[in-house]
Amino acid sequence: MIDFLNRNIFQPHPELLVFLTVAIGFLFGKLRYKAIALGAVTGCLIAGLLLGAQLKVTIDGTVKNLFFTMFLFALGYRVGPQFFQGLKKDGVPQVINAVVVCVTGLLVSWGFVSMLGYGPGLSAGFLGGALTQSAVIGVAQDAISNLPGLSADQIKDEQNLVAVGYAVCYPLGTILCALLLANILPRLYRRNLAAESAQLAAELDVPAGNPDLSEGYYEVVLRAYTVQRPDVVGRTVQDFESQQKELGRRIYLTNVRRDGKVLEHDQQLVLQEGDIVAVSALRGDLVTYDARTHIGAEADDAELLGYQTETLHVIASEKEQLGKTVAELRAEPFMVGVYIDKLYRSGSEFPYRLSTKIERGDTLILTGPRRLVDPAGAAIGKPVPTSFATDMIWVGLGIFLGGCIGIPALTAGGVPISLSTSGGALIMGLVFGWIRGKYPTFGNVPPGAQWFMDTLGLCLFIAVVGLNAGPSFTSGLATAGWGLLVWGAVATLIPLLVGFLVGHHIQKIRFPILMGVLAGGQTTTAAIGAVNEQSRSQVPTLGYTVPYAIGNVLLTIWGAVIVLLHH
Repeated sequence: MIDFLNRNIFQPHPELLVFLTVAIGFLFGKLRYKAIALGAVTGCLIAGLLLGAQLKVTIDGTVKNLFFTMFLFALGYRVGPQFFQGLKKDGVPQVINAVVVCVTGLLVSWGFVSMLGYGPGLSAGFLGGALTQSAVIGVAQDAISNLPGLSADQIKDEQNLVAVGYAVCYPLGTILCALLLANILPRLYRRNLAAESAQLAAELDVPAGNPDLSEGYYEVVLRAYTVQRPDVVGRTVQDFESQQKELGRRIYLTNVRRDGKVLEHDQQLVLQEGDIVAVSALRGDLVTYDARTHIGAEADDAELLGYQTETLHVIASEKEQLGKTVAELRAEPFMVGVYIDKLYRSGSEFPYRLSTKIERGDTLILTGPRRLVDPAGAAIGKPVPTSFATDMIWVGLGIFLGGCIGIPALTAGGVPISLSTSGGALIMGLVFGWIRGKYPTFGNVPPGAQWFMDTLGLCLFIAVVGLNAGPSFTSGLATAGWGLLVWGAVATLIPLLVGFLVGHHIQKIRFPILMGVLAGGQTTTAAIGAVNEQSRSQVPTLGYTVPYAIGNVLLTIWGAVIVLLHH
């Protein structure tokens, strides 16, 4: 059966094998234990190695390079705003810790592979797997292809060994990183992550009387009431809303019907008995206020409640608002009647607090009446209309320019040193992502396109790597021996422990935040998931985004560095 499929389908149509590998890889990636999942990338590599060992189908290298270059540009584009933001004053402690973790990881990996006598291929795979950075594979393979003195067969063998080393070290590295940060270190230091995260959340959510929900999520409700009670008769809309704000409630009168007509909104409108008012509020605030007691009977007025609402994505870019906390932004006059539903940073939802400072490139999702949301969005930054169209001029130009700056090479000791086209794409992705955050009127790459370029691009690349390396996997693993697994595990732990000692004893970073910083520095998504689960909170994520951006860049570059060190 396998011979039939190979002869009639996979050999003449290798592209079909690539997509079958991805499908099986994503299926493998769903395997999980608690917060730790195998992941689609590792799943695709394992599937590729297994199928490649059986079918021995070679996939053209251009396909692999295409997907990898696309992935690195998307990675840089996503983390660009936070990468450059992290270099500023507020992010420096986290940046320093991330650099400590990454540099320690490089030095430890270099020492171990030197001790074990590995060549450039296994050395790069060892580093990529132990430090849980998939992008190392592509960068290292590019660097190996430029090494002088190697025949075509030797280059191919070394490139295949990158995948072998990564496949052996990565799963255990991911598990150890998650266990160390979520369980072992807190127990050794007798720290309760859940309690400390709750305490830190309470400290960040000040002042205590502010009506923000701690998770930053607003459940907005609309109701209509007939004005009957003396509490509101004779008062202006502005007086009513100001009183509610002083009492810690966010309740707004968005529309008024009088004598059968819906009036134009006016903050100075004096409410009269018999008016029907549309009330917009947080559900909890409205329950506490008890509008039936203080306003009057609830009414069913479809037209009044059917005013046009809007959910607007806004990229923070206005200088006057950057650096303000969420609480300060909420106090601005233009935010009256407007709710911040969510905040995204580095492409991921960010668990903001009242004390969270708005940074350039943050995406705020505002909700409320269109007449209020549009001015608020313009005051904060650049509203981004929901669009499924990708600005391919921007993307294509960015990848092209990045590839061009990566081509020139310097020669040191007879070895050509260059960024490579993929490394150039990463650098240009960072720059273009930063520009997009600063001037978000162009360069739109919607979430679906980002996922395709980032996640699927990497998985397709990894699938091809696995298929090409499959035939030599067994012999490569036999060459590496058990030392690859054992020392890979040690190389995973040492950088995290060094980063912890620096962060805890020298930098005095709060424990839950430090766990997020370490997970970000080693770019281990499973680890931050495990830490958040153990904390029963998203607070550790506050330390994750900046180190994650720094770690992605440095660890990717290390893929080329380790190859040059072991040539």
